[in-house]
Amino acid sequence: MLYIVYLIIYGFILTAGLGLIASWIDRKITARIQYRKGPPLLQPLIDIIKLLGKETLIPKGASKTMFILAPVIGFGSVVTVSTLLWANNNNLFSSFLGDIIVVLYLLAIPSLSIMIGGFASGNPLARVGSSREMKLLLGYELPFVLAILVPIIKSGFSLKLAEIIGFQAQNGAVAGYASGILALIVCIFCMQAKLGLVPFDIPEAETEIISGPMVEYSGTGLAIFRLMKNMLLFTLPFFLIVLFLGGLKFNGISILYSVLKYIVLLLIITVIRNTNPRLRIDQAMRFFWGPATVVAVVAVILAVLGK
Repeated sequence: MLYIVYLIIYGFILTAGLGLIASWIDRKITARIQYRKGPPLLQPLIDIIKLLGKETLIPKGASKTMFILAPVIGFGSVVTVSTLLWANNNNLFSSFLGDIIVVLYLLAIPSLSIMIGGFASGNPLARVGSSREMKLLLGYELPFVLAILVPIIKSGFSLKLAEIIGFQAQNGAVAGYASGILALIVCIFCMQAKLGLVPFDIPEAETEIISGPMVEYSGTGLAIFRLMKNMLLFTLPFFLIVLFLGGLKFNGISILYSVLKYIVLLLIITVIRNTNPRLRIDQAMRFFWGPATVVAVVAVILAVLGK
């Protein structure tokens, strides 16, 4: 029963709330950069509520079951990942062996759900977007997994999130080592791609393929996808904080430090988004399989050498 309560309160309600606030901060900063006022605080929540109240249209040639289930699958994976991260961060229960591998798999599901929804819609533009999403996923997963090997190696080859957090509590943040800094930089770029933000917003590309995989979504389905992305805006930085920055602490002055860690990552996401043009899919693939992978391999070698 405790786990169900944790799933609902931390995995869904808290993460959704923090994700919506993060989305507002991102949009507000973007507006200021563009000399606009920006949305009010509750605008991201209002957008979700408005979509929930609209009719859900299903394309005539769509695979109805998969079209409806796709956003639910992606949303469920984000809630599960968030619950696991909060549980390990707050020492709710003993970490199970390989929970970091489970988190990695679950973090790939939102992209897969977007692909499934696009292909199921039957729309040619959605299929183009889904194919781009597939290629992008194949591009960033390699350097992302390699970079995550660094905190695993530094913590004594532990595959438990709680043990990685415990190692950092005793020895300092993984990002305090040369290998950790390089791995964190790679993960930040991969996180930008997982979030589908500029310069890696290639699958949606509104000016080219009109939102890509989600072009046919409306009403509840689109609301779930939007909420899923807002929650990822908190969950992915949270994951990096757990692996490289010692997790979030909520006692004394550590509260301020924890908030600062997340705000810095969010600002980096927003700065990258507002200072770069959209890449082509071939350019993104070359970046992730080229420089990003090379830097990740160097980080792994340095971690093995104890640097």
